[in-house]
Amino acid sequence: MSSGVAVPGGLQQLVEPDRGYVNPVIYTDPAIYQKELELVFGRSWLFLAHRSQLPRAGSFVQTYMGEDPVLVVRQRDGSVKAFLNQCRHRGMRICRSDQGVSKTFTCSYHGWGYDLEGNLVHVPKESRAYRDEIDKTRWGALKVPRIAEHKGFYFGTWSDDVPEFEDYLGDMAYYFDAVAGAWDDGLEFVGGTAKWVIDTNWKFASEQFASDMYHVPISHASAMIALSEDPRAWAAGDPPDEAPGRQFAGNGHGSGGFWRSHLEHAEFSFGPEYRDWLAANQDEIHRNLGADRPDKVLAHNTIFPNFSWLGLTPTMRVWHPRGPGQIEVWAWTYVPAGAPDRIKDLIRRVAQRQFSPAGVFETDDGENWTEIQLVLRGYKARTTTFNVQMGLGHEERDSHGLPGLSNDVYSETAARGFYQRWLELMSGLTWAEIGEREAARRAGEPAALPREVQKA
Repeated sequence: MSSGVAVPGGLQQLVEPDRGYVNPVIYTDPAIYQKELELVFGRSWLFLAHRSQLPRAGSFVQTYMGEDPVLVVRQRDGSVKAFLNQCRHRGMRICRSDQGVSKTFTCSYHGWGYDLEGNLVHVPKESRAYRDEIDKTRWGALKVPRIAEHKGFYFGTWSDDVPEFEDYLGDMAYYFDAVAGAWDDGLEFVGGTAKWVIDTNWKFASEQFASDMYHVPISHASAMIALSEDPRAWAAGDPPDEAPGRQFAGNGHGSGGFWRSHLEHAEFSFGPEYRDWLAANQDEIHRNLGADRPDKVLAHNTIFPNFSWLGLTPTMRVWHPRGPGQIEVWAWTYVPAGAPDRIKDLIRRVAQRQFSPAGVFETDDGENWTEIQLVLRGYKARTTTFNVQMGLGHEERDSHGLPGLSNDVYSETAARGFYQRWLELMSGLTWAEIGEREAARRAGEPAALPREVQKA
């Protein structure tokens, strides 16, 4: 399984989730990053595409699993398959378009052609160049062996070991479905993908969307004031200290936010037209989610390792890793598929004003992450220990009507859970061993890493 790349320092000394310690070398070290590509991105379920991006047979999108480019393609029978976007001749991309509709894919280097499943079907000058001796059945593109669909969202994994996707989600399904399962007709992505680069480690972004409501009143204060016609209206968007809210953690995933009426939030963020439309259709939401979930599952979310979304502002994104100090963000605005066009357009405009390459909140986050990565260029800065102890020891399970491990909204329970799952995968534990450790934690028993792993 291992690529042989050495990981310095011993993982158990770098990340101690039970104590709330993180050594920042995990955000900068090239050897650690290479192991992440193999042991984290190579052994997790990764978001590939939404069904609205693949409307008919031959529809395809190009995306990444870690740093591996893959093509995700709607088949003629309606199923979805994915394969490495790499020609088996000399490694060129089979397809260089971001998305489209096609019957075949042809490498632009030497012309090898592949069908919608990634099978090699055409070799130029096959008789003369290969004497008709090449076995095309052996030289198809590398297939993504497992693909799962959940309420219109397609995820893929290279791993035969990882549990089925529903088990991988675990309690996170309750929080994911608060968005993915709210509407009878499901969601759709607004056309096009916003893409931009941030000079930061992928874990900063994923961890924040899993766990961090703490930064909002500080980092985003100026944006909230700027968006308000009356600066005093910031108080309406900033819940008071006593406002209820929770944070969820489980299987490395995280969700959290304040509890507030989704209709109240709709009016604050989108205006009365959207609020009235939502109120007129909320019976559908309540039928699918119940009366409480729409108000309790609103804000930040991450499915480990790198698929995140917001419920307050309808944006979804993947943090594609591009080395230890850079990510490429791919973001989409999502809307109810059955909503009228005027409502979809309203949602799109608000979402892009707030979370897009130039969004007023998005730029706050990018500035923070970029500055952290710059600081970590220093030797001493990389030898400090980060404190991830907020709420440590105050976790509860299945409390306040919410499934899974949770804590107050101002906590880092999900961050510790994120690094716990990262540590388990990076330590080379099998998914069966990870499952045993998770069961022990649920039972309140110690779940230390095996001794041989601690010494690695």
